[in-house]
Amino acid sequence: MKSVICAAAIFAFAAGFVAPANAQDFTSTHFMIEDLTPTSGGGDSSSDGFEVIGGVGQVGTEESTSESFTQRSGSFYFPVATTPVVSATAGESKVTLSWTAAVGTLATINEYEVGIASTSGGSYTFESVGNALSFVKTGLTAGTTYYFVIRANADGASLAVSAEVSAVPTSSSVTPSTTPSSGGGGGGYVPPTAVNFSGWAYPLSKVRLLKDGQLMVSTIAGPDAKFSISLSGLSPGDHVFSIYSEDKRGNKSTSFTLPSYVTTGATTNVSGVFIVPTIDVNKTEVKRGDTITIFGQSVPESDITIVVNSDEELFVKTTSDETGAYVYNLDTSFLETGQHFTKAKAVHANLVSPFSKTVGFKVGTRTVLVAETIRALQKGDANKDSRVNINDFSVAAYWYGRTNPPSGADLDGDGKVNLKDFSIMAYYWTG
Repeated sequence: MKSVICAAAIFAFAAGFVAPANAQDFTSTHFMIEDLTPTSGGGDSSSDGFEVIGGVGQVGTEESTSESFTQRSGSFYFPVATTPVVSATAGESKVTLSWTAAVGTLATINEYEVGIASTSGGSYTFESVGNALSFVKTGLTAGTTYYFVIRANADGASLAVSAEVSAVPTSSSVTPSTTPSSGGGGGGYVPPTAVNFSGWAYPLSKVRLLKDGQLMVSTIAGPDAKFSISLSGLSPGDHVFSIYSEDKRGNKSTSFTLPSYVTTGATTNVSGVFIVPTIDVNKTEVKRGDTITIFGQSVPESDITIVVNSDEELFVKTTSDETGAYVYNLDTSFLETGQHFTKAKAVHANLVSPFSKTVGFKVGTRTVLVAETIRALQKGDANKDSRVNINDFSVAAYWYGRTNPPSGADLDGDGKVNLKDFSIMAYYWTG
């Protein structure tokens, strides 16, 4: 008599994502199947003695597909999203909020909700603002501190919640003048025009803040990687702010960049800046079957996801230690011969960083170690993160037609930013 074994059960939840049940071991007097991989629509295999329905031919670090499912790297995949970075600017009985877009993996973010509370940590009252990246909360009490978070959803499923940011609405008043009146009275108080940033970098690392491509101030992150940095005395108008850090090996992070409009007499608080991990490899070329070491630094005790992009996308995980350092020795037996690229992101306290820059290596017939040299800055690297990309273009665009541009934007040194500078930047473009 032929035995029939169902490999796994599959169920779907309302958001449209598929979540498989746990794998099990199955036995009979003739055979044993261990750690079956749950599948959907995977076909069947049979003999005179048994039949397995919905089985997958492999559970290793490759990809299996059918008309009904895709399985990557022998692991279950769940949708995630990067955490929005939120800025809050207080106004007259209102707070203006804006945030960076959450980037989904295996899902598309199509709704944001604003949560508001009168005490730090909530509880929050949420309201949907659709697929927008800004919102003005009105009808607030002047002088009261309000706390906000942003929740990013994909088809109703919550995938990311921002760090909390606070603001204190002002009362209605006439903007005072700093110039004494003719009667000899003193001028009124003008609130500072400032921007405050807070977030996470690497333990005891130097964190630098640039405005419009020019270095303005730097600070040192704490042993827990937390930092806060402020810039005051700003002129009103549009500005591009960039923050980056440098790990203990001298590798620079890619920059967090925030275009922002600065209002006279207003302070903007930007919360939840999560500097991406640094990443590097110890070999530019590795003999197939040997290991290559992928390493970097992030927030201590974070979950690090490393992605290797090749013909098949490979995901591996590790954890950063108490200094924020992480190391993963990748077996290249599973990789095809040729060029590969790797990048990393971090998850800490339910916050998800964007991906790091990509680093390339080649799998071939020999091993070539990375030379211990300091990487020179590329020409056109306006924000000094060792890359030339859209962030640098934004800085150069800000200085287009303006006087006294910094050297990072004025690439040909003629005292102005024009099409010649953009052409030079395009030549050195790294993406």
